[in-house]
Amino acid sequence: MDENVSFILDAASESMEAAIDHLNRELAKIRAGKANPAMLDGVVVEYYGANAPLKQVATVSTQDARTLIVNPFDKKSISAVERGIIAANLGLNPSNNGEKIIIPVPIPTEERRRDLVRQAKAEGENAKVSIRNSRRDSNSDLKALKDEGVSEDEIKGGEDAIQKLTNDFGARVDEILKQKEAEILTI
Repeated sequence: MDENVSFILDAASESMEAAIDHLNRELAKIRAGKANPAMLDGVVVEYYGANAPLKQVATVSTQDARTLIVNPFDKKSISAVERGIIAANLGLNPSNNGEKIIIPVPIPTEERRRDLVRQAKAEGENAKVSIRNSRRDSNSDLKALKDEGVSEDEIKGGEDAIQKLTNDFGARVDEILKQKEAEILTI
């Protein structure tokens, strides 16, 4: 196989893998009734006049399947961290005991679980669109190689390999969504 075709295939694979990684990060933020430290990844805290991600001002852990514990590095910032969690509008009710913040994670209702499944499927569709965009860009790059003297057979083989990659990554997205849906719908 031509070196340029191999390079394009590798780039397409990396791009599609990035779409899967992004999907996994986004699905981790979807609360399924189980406490997960990733639920608080988007929280921003006003810390001494500057906005900082929660990860920079506190550690987040789970006490049990339904409780998150947030330990601020600086105990004086506990109320600022608590305000940041409330301001993130995650539907969580934090309380503090003076040293740490305790966040009980409520069990979602049936309707809320269905909404979460729809949200997860929308993220999955975004990942598939990204994968298809990678396929389109890679196929354009392959067609451009024709001007550089790469044979049509090489280009056709590259297009077939990119389509196989697209199908494989699409199947991975479907499997990830199937697992997430089962996790969300399990009480």
